[in-house]
Amino acid sequence: MNDPEYRDPAEQSRLMRLFYRNWRPTRLGRAVNRLSGWWSALGLPPHIQAVIEVRGRVSGKTRATPIVIATLGGESYLVSMLGPGSEWVKNVEAAGGAAVIRRGKRRNVHLVPVPPGERAPVLREYVRIATSGRQHFRVPVEAPLAEFEAIAGRYPVYRIEPG
Repeated sequence: MNDPEYRDPAEQSRLMRLFYRNWRPTRLGRAVNRLSGWWSALGLPPHIQAVIEVRGRVSGKTRATPIVIATLGGESYLVSMLGPGSEWVKNVEAAGGAAVIRRGKRRNVHLVPVPPGERAPVLREYVRIATSGRQHFRVPVEAPLAEFEAIAGRYPVYRIEPG
């Protein structure tokens, strides 16, 4: 999301600028993410939240990030609300899709990239359920599918498969 013409919509809000700048979490955003990740990893509500653990592509250390899991048509998906520049996305790509999802228990998974032409319904579901994540999308919850198709290339989506 390094496109200067496409600023993070969340930055339009003074409150959200405390948490995100230039498609990246701020120091406060990282602290809140750690707290949210701890909560989600325990398996506490809401049920759509979890933590993804991926091996760091540079450090080799396990990196944990809170996520929202969208379910559509019996399949589960992850969406990068911060676009392709998100660290967890880069790490997933470097790890060939290998990851662990924690929500009360650990589950090895394989994340399969969804082509941009197939992302719109998943993005619409994500925006519907991820109340804080929707701040990073220029498309409102009630928008027609065509509007989600127009932004699909900006937001990576992964289908969760058993590891």
